[in-house]
Amino acid sequence: MRKKSNTSKRYTAESKRDAVALVHTSGKTVTEVAREIGVSPEGLRNWVNQDKADRGQGPVGTLTSDEKEELRRLRRENREQQQPPL
Repeated sequence: MRKKSNTSKRYTAESKRDAVALVHTSGKTVTEVAREIGVSPEGLRNWVNQDKADRGQGPVGTLTSDEKEELRRLRRENREQQQPPL
């Protein structure tokens, strides 16, 4: 029996865009498209929801990809500044 890997797959931005576009143009459900292209339905659903947020169509308060990246950068800078000098 093979043990399932605990490492997650990384997908390129282009492959995510293509998958989201397929959901929008195929008329199929997220789950159907996910099965066809070999990704998890939850992952694909997250990509679709993030795409909506990036286009300003997500729920109020949802961060865009750019805002999430800026928040990660600012948190990293904050952590670095709080470290005592060597």
